[in-house]
Amino acid sequence: MKLYHPWMETPASITGGTAGITVLRYAAFTRDGVGGNPAGVVLDASALDRAERLALAAEVGYSETAFVGSTATDGTVPLRFFSPRAEVVFCGHATVATAVALADRDGPGTLTFTTLAGPIVVETATAATGELLATLTSAPTRSQPASPGQVASTLRALRWEAADLDPVYPVHVANAGNDHLVLSVRDRARLAALDYDYPALDALMATEGWTTVHLVHAETAVLFHARDPFPPGGVVEDPATGAAAAAFGGYLRTLGALALPARVTVVQGEDMGSPSRLLVDVAADDVRVRVTGTAARITVS
Repeated sequence: MKLYHPWMETPASITGGTAGITVLRYAAFTRDGVGGNPAGVVLDASALDRAERLALAAEVGYSETAFVGSTATDGTVPLRFFSPRAEVVFCGHATVATAVALADRDGPGTLTFTTLAGPIVVETATAATGELLATLTSAPTRSQPASPGQVASTLRALRWEAADLDPVYPVHVANAGNDHLVLSVRDRARLAALDYDYPALDALMATEGWTTVHLVHAETAVLFHARDPFPPGGVVEDPATGAAAAAFGGYLRTLGALALPARVTVVQGEDMGSPSRLLVDVAADDVRVRVTGTAARITVS
């Protein structure tokens, strides 16, 4: 198991780029200028094949590294995501990181990324604080109840009991480009004390095809605390997960749990020491979800 800390040092061989490839590092979904989830960003990856991208992502060691291809004639930008273990269909925090990296280089504006999950539109702007802000519009969302077997297996891997679950928010498999199991607990302390069986959850998620398990606690109807185990990426936990936040917004919409339109705040990473904030906008007439956050360049010494 690869223990992950969001501010882990990057291997020296990567600093300044490998074989002429420059890897930028951005923390996405920062909170008050700190925390967030780091992503590697390669702004010119057109010459890299899949094996080279995977190897580079493994060397960088973050939960995801984003690879930007050559801009198409219609202005769209190819974007792919790799964890240290595999290609990922969609990654929200790496999308935000890439959009802000491009805004740093070219100025704020609107980008359309072509991803394996479909086209993703991201708007970047400068916030009143001077930070660059990015808002992504997800792929269409969907959500359906998890089976009793899926719930039981997940609880065993988490070392939780059925009594820990919050009946207001039933367990679902939610999707905004990839699948996430959404599981809500009654007690914030139970979430804070997360200590799961990594091999068991890794095997279960591989079988089910889940990208993360999105564990939440509702402080209010529009404020949630979240933790996201991420064994498929070779890391214990993600401190900010844009793809899961988008899927979660779709889940809340499916449940009818919100007075729409609504803005939901997801606070993540607190229990890892990397506080993160994701703003999730859910509309009444659109199955897509908008996720907003800031991102900041990480300086590697």
